[in-house]
Amino acid sequence: MGLGLSSTDAIPVYYDSQSTLHHAHNLVFHDRSKHIEMDCDFVRDAIQDGTIVSNHVSTTSQLANFFTKPLGKQRFEFLLRKLSICDIHAPT
Repeated sequence: MGLGLSSTDAIPVYYDSQSTLHHAHNLVFHDRSKHIEMDCDFVRDAIQDGTIVSNHVSTTSQLANFFTKPLGKQRFEFLLRKLSICDIHAPT
């Protein structure tokens, strides 16, 4: 089951955690990471077969932070602009 979309290009996935990239590429797991092993197996397989390509992005440029972390006003407004979100009630 899927969305019915096909692509010949690898899907870029952006991580701001070096640890996440390490787990996605590393075949050896430790006791502390057992709870994420299944997810990492899925991601690792997708990386190895070329379905996705993992890329590191700095935390300050990670757009997902807008949805997942408390942000100061400057960072919040910066990410709003990067996501092309605007206030429809703001004067033009």
